Amino acid sequence: MRSWFLRPKKKTGDYHGQMDWGNFSRWFTEQLLPNIPDNSIIMMDNASYHNTVEDNTFPKSSSTKNDLRKWLDDKKIPWGKDLLKAELYALCKFHEPKPEYKIDKIAAAAGHSILRTPQYHPELQPIEMCWGVVKNYMAKHCDFTLRNFRNNLPSAFSQVSLETCRKLLAKTIAEEDRYWKEDGEIDKKQGADVN
Repeated sequence: MRSWFLRPKKKTGDYHGQMDWGNFSRWFTEQLLPNIPDNSIIMMDNASYHNTVEDNTFPKSSSTKNDLRKWLDDKKIPWGKDLLKAELYALCKFHEPKPEYKIDKIAAAAGHSILRTPQYHPELQPIEMCWGVVKNYMAKHCDFTLRNFRNNLPSAFSQVSLETCRKLLAKTIAEEDRYWKEDGEIDKKQGADVN
């Protein structure tokens, strides 16, 4: 497998400002898809470049009244001439179609599916724990040179073995089960409080 690097242009070393749909989709199609088993479920967080929509013609709250009316007309959704802009937008939002993400279509065409994890819950995102394994290895073997970084990266990635992934997924599932149990207990308590 050919290595693919996104070299940061900022002194912070953080690539997030440079990662965009173009870079992500190129990595996804050239590096990820050719190297995963058939019919894989690909877990993704909610980074903006993961969620680029296929058709982004849905109006924004800053759209004009005429644009909102046109969108409603195009969708054959009735609206009243006396509706305020905020009411027109609320009507649009009520009928907003489920977004179609570009990456989902690419994955489906290759026989895979995407599973998005909840926002703001890194403990439910196994990739975050995988990155932790890689980052810890790199920190322990760091001499602050790009050459050493590149040399150590394959070893760092090899720390995330199939067994490591199984353990991290089991940990994530246990955490999710704990949330479901707590949620059930809260529902039960609130139901008892109502009676």
